[in-house]
Amino acid sequence: MNAATTALEGGFSDPVFDAQATFRAVMDAMAEPGTRRQVKAGATPPAPLSPTAGALALTLCDQDTSIWLDASLSTEVVIEWLRYQTGATIVDDPAQARFAFVADPSSMPRLDAFAEGSQDYPDRSTTLVLIVEALDSGEPLLLEGPGIERRANLAPTALPVDFRSQWLENGARFPRGVDLVFAARRELACLPRTTRILEPAEA
Repeated sequence: MNAATTALEGGFSDPVFDAQATFRAVMDAMAEPGTRRQVKAGATPPAPLSPTAGALALTLCDQDTSIWLDASLSTEVVIEWLRYQTGATIVDDPAQARFAFVADPSSMPRLDAFAEGSQDYPDRSTTLVLIVEALDSGEPLLLEGPGIERRANLAPTALPVDFRSQWLENGARFPRGVDLVFAARRELACLPRTTRILEPAEA
């Protein structure tokens, strides 16, 4: 089966309902950083784009959206699927992307390589969708900030070794900066730029 044929398959079976449900999951997870939300929408994109990441692409991306893909996702079949299913433009420069999809977070570009927005338009930044195996078996992250009553815990797998320092720098650029969505198997969690990762000594 060629890329053009594959692109026709794997979208939402109920586009309106599935997109609404996925959008609600993302918005709830952004409002309550560190919480895990189920994604029940039935997207089946070509690997290594996961079903959760595929559902996010179908929900958040359209013909006015620019997408950056990491090396493992930059295959003809994934690119054609995204173009057909969303109408989005695939870009080579991460700083030009509205959304970035990353299948190998451990080796992705630094967070400051992506669009951080501006003081006047902080929303013109990149939202990164990081495909992870799980949200509870990586390095534990203790979170605090807006939307978190006291503290929250999240442990996504395969993050860069210097993720904590990169996230600290990202927070220092507020209101500029990137936001993260962790796409695991049938669930997601979010890390907006306003969230702080506590150091072990602060726990």
